[in-house]
Amino acid sequence: MFDKKELFKKSELIPAIIVEKGTNEVLMLAYMNAESFDKTLETGYTWFFSRSRNKLWNKGETSGHTQKVISIKADCDFDTLLIEVEQNGVACHTGNKTCFFNSYELG
Repeated sequence: MFDKKELFKKSELIPAIIVEKGTNEVLMLAYMNAESFDKTLETGYTWFFSRSRNKLWNKGETSGHTQKVISIKADCDFDTLLIEVEQNGVACHTGNKTCFFNSYELG
């Protein structure tokens, strides 16, 4: 178990990679600050910081597509989070299951 004081030392915003329980499929990437991290721990559901709106947001607050937190891991530098969730509905605001549906052709 890591000490949450290790987070946010380099930056007040850190990326949070959200993966689906069971499949480990990457659903989305969002940013957290200390307040959204604390609200996530407090509620058991994901909270993020919107860089464009400059405010906290709870995933699924308006859509109902909530993310129940199963586990939280920090990387070796404590500047990125990997959050495993039980996804209710789709993760992407476009209606796709995951935000990573755009492919780039190599070669």
